[in-house]
Amino acid sequence: MKQTLFAFAFLLTLPAFAQKLYTYPMGVQAYTFRNHFPKSTENTLDIIQKMGITELEGGATKGYTEEQFKKLCSDRGISIPSTGVGFDELANPLEAVRKAKALGAKFVMCAWIPHKGNDFTLEDAQKAVALFNSAGKVFKENGITFTYHDHGYEFHAYEDGTLMDYIIKNTNPAYVSFEMDVLWTMHGGGADMPVKLLKKYPNRWKLMHVKDLRKGVQGNLTGGTPAENDVPVGTGQGNWKEIITLAKKNGIEHCFIEDESNQELEFVPKSIEYLKNL
Repeated sequence: MKQTLFAFAFLLTLPAFAQKLYTYPMGVQAYTFRNHFPKSTENTLDIIQKMGITELEGGATKGYTEEQFKKLCSDRGISIPSTGVGFDELANPLEAVRKAKALGAKFVMCAWIPHKGNDFTLEDAQKAVALFNSAGKVFKENGITFTYHDHGYEFHAYEDGTLMDYIIKNTNPAYVSFEMDVLWTMHGGGADMPVKLLKKYPNRWKLMHVKDLRKGVQGNLTGGTPAENDVPVGTGQGNWKEIITLAKKNGIEHCFIEDESNQELEFVPKSIEYLKNL
């Protein structure tokens, strides 16, 4: 009898063990399909739909208005929670606001701070902080959340941390949030940096690029790496159980697979399968 009760009690605990960790809708960054969209927007969206992806981070493709592109996505059950903006465009953020609203996006992200070569300086970071704060205020006033997407070059040492720390600490949390690109965070700061930053600044991250760096690759501060170093999620250096656990705990709202390899049609389904079983 005792053995039966023990077995029954054990079975009751199984759902807790079997609970899925990755519960975000499947999302993808449009850059993943950079070689496909120029050939046919509709065919590319069909590919994305067939992969089971329901969220896209991106903007209208050439030849389409934001409204037209949004409809093409909506017809396939794909929403656009986030779109991008160039650094120089932040000087006139109202145009980016217009595009975001036309797409139905609640987030606008900037993924690059201009700088000379591989020399990202304190002056570059200061210029970015000032622009992010001023543009972020306009975005907030219009119901949009502005995020900066790190790219690896921000991890130059500065005082007791890095220039990435400087950017986070000196931007106004009311106006500026962040999108963590896991590959670039590891490439610039080391394999443990994603977890460190998620713990250090738990309330600043709103979006994430789910993206893995090939094992054995030693990163640098260039913000660039060969395409072959981008591998399916779960096969590289990322500590994904802890990263996703912290992402959920910290309130990150959307995760987007981004694949910069030249094998995206093979790698993205592998990343999706890994995440579904995480």
